[in-house]
Amino acid sequence: MSTIYIMIAIALYLGVLIILGARFAKGNNTVEDYYLGGRKLGPYVTAMSAEASDMSSWLLMGLPGVAYLSGMCDAFWTALGLGIGTYFNWLLEAKRLRYYTEIVDADTVPDFFEKRFKDKSHILMGISAVVIVVFFVPYTASGFAACGKLFSSLFGIDYVVAMLISAIIIIAYTAMGGFMAASTTDFIQSIVMTVALIAVVCFGVSQCGGINEVTTFAGSLDGYISAIATNDYATGAAKPYGVLTIISTMAWGLGYFGMPHILLRFMAIEKPEKITLSRRVATVWVFIAMGVAIFIGIMARAMANYGVIGELEDSERAVIVISQKLAELGPIPALLAGVILAGILACTMSTCDSQLLAASSSISENILHEVFGIKMDEKRNILMARITLVVIAVFAVFVARNPDSNVFNIVSFAWAGFGGAFGPIMILAIFWKRTNRQGAIAGMIAGGASVFIWHYLIKPIGGVWGIYELLPAFIVGLVVCVVVSKLTPAPEQEILDEFDKALKLSKNSAQA
Repeated sequence: MSTIYIMIAIALYLGVLIILGARFAKGNNTVEDYYLGGRKLGPYVTAMSAEASDMSSWLLMGLPGVAYLSGMCDAFWTALGLGIGTYFNWLLEAKRLRYYTEIVDADTVPDFFEKRFKDKSHILMGISAVVIVVFFVPYTASGFAACGKLFSSLFGIDYVVAMLISAIIIIAYTAMGGFMAASTTDFIQSIVMTVALIAVVCFGVSQCGGINEVTTFAGSLDGYISAIATNDYATGAAKPYGVLTIISTMAWGLGYFGMPHILLRFMAIEKPEKITLSRRVATVWVFIAMGVAIFIGIMARAMANYGVIGELEDSERAVIVISQKLAELGPIPALLAGVILAGILACTMSTCDSQLLAASSSISENILHEVFGIKMDEKRNILMARITLVVIAVFAVFVARNPDSNVFNIVSFAWAGFGGAFGPIMILAIFWKRTNRQGAIAGMIAGGASVFIWHYLIKPIGGVWGIYELLPAFIVGLVVCVVVSKLTPAPEQEILDEFDKALKLSKNSAQA
């Protein structure tokens, strides 16, 4: 009976998403409407949709799973780096990028790079678009996989069938409503995610006998709540967590500077002067949400110890198992469990819809329209955008067909890809006037390639080389861009004038 109540809650939630997609479909009259919502996002929707699309299933599955297995340390330094990265991304990039993209009339990240550097060869746009597709397909696939795991474990249906149903729903409301549908649903999803986090903590703590019982048990495990050691789940022994590892783990925060689906929110806010409010809302929510997610992982370990739940074979299912336990208490708790499980869907869908839009824009708007010069009217442009989105989603579904895929690992690699390829170039593009087209191209290629080289060739060596690939890739991309820009001709006057105009508008807005 509890399963029926869970299904009702999830069905209502999914129904709202489809309705919103249909509603916003009517407002997509131009490509800018479809990909940027006509630059009409309010401050709260901007803040919460950016962070909801950022967190993905990692918030309610990946992060608690890491904390469950190894304790606070690894999850804490990752979360701290992400929290700091969130704040500085909003502080440094948001307002400048909003003004700059309006000055050069750019609708996407690749479009901005091309117009910022006046790259008539379209090489920079082509490379940017390829980077987005290469890393967003597996990233989106990880979200589809998370949904498949959820429905499969809840209702006992085949994983592939469950994953396909989830993908179809996400594709439907995103393809219909475009950016405004994705952003508005992301805002709603951030609320659902918040309710889910609170509900899981309250139930779990009560079942353990209070928060003191949770902390006492966690403290009894060697290295489990340490900031400089992790707990080996297999042996129970503490493993040291070195300074270099801490630095590379915190480097997760660098990924924000190059994350296309977050940067699009900066480009779409209606009033740039409201970015300060958005930054405060986003930063506070991110720190609290990630802190609660880490605590859920620790709490789940305590619940397993006290026999409330069984030992988890898959630690990323902690929230799912806790929700199923809650559903056993009666109709109302079962409905609440459905909301919690909808929260996992919210985490996943809020990222998948934004990634699909970003990847779709890279192919339909940047590659087909700009690189290959295929001209269409606005109606056909939007149709092509929707078709492209569906095609990309099909590829993501194919990648997600493996039920044993690890959400945390896939997200980690894709995050490094965007941070290494786009992060350094975006920072230099809006803060260093001397950056030129040659430097941007070289830096983007070097940063993106370094992610693959470090992850597959250097990191397996271990020791000091076993650090997160984002840190070395970011440094390589930054250095290469600066060096090549210095060794090649300075940007032309038109580029310098646009840079000065964006800088002036940003400063005037800050003083207003």
